[in-house]
Amino acid sequence: MPESYLRDPEVFPEKEGDQGSIYIEAVDKVDLKKIRDVTFINARDILGIIYTSKTGNTKLKWRQLRGRIGRVTGDASGNSLGNLVMARVISPDDVEAIMATQQPEGEEAQATAEGETGAQTTETPEEQD
Repeated sequence: MPESYLRDPEVFPEKEGDQGSIYIEAVDKVDLKKIRDVTFINARDILGIIYTSKTGNTKLKWRQLRGRIGRVTGDASGNSLGNLVMARVISPDDVEAIMATQQPEGEEAQATAEGETGAQTTETPEEQD
């Protein structure tokens, strides 16, 4: 990500394709720059974010409830849950609650959490999913 975009809370990466995707749903959205398979966009009034990992093991949707508060739903790998905690999309307590309600080891965790989110929502790389 270009350094000038890191500090801008209205800049998000989008990615299409077979090897994972990130899609931003917004009231106002403008393409800024494309680097390889990632398009950086300027988006205002984010309504939702749809994310699928490279492996397809993680499929998450964030939907705005009000302001910066939203709900994350979908299936997430352990690695993705860790990335969501690092990005402050969900808390470690959310992960514990999710894991306590899940099937035996080896099956994917279904994530449902509410919390305040921002640009970090889309900056959860899936490099080792």
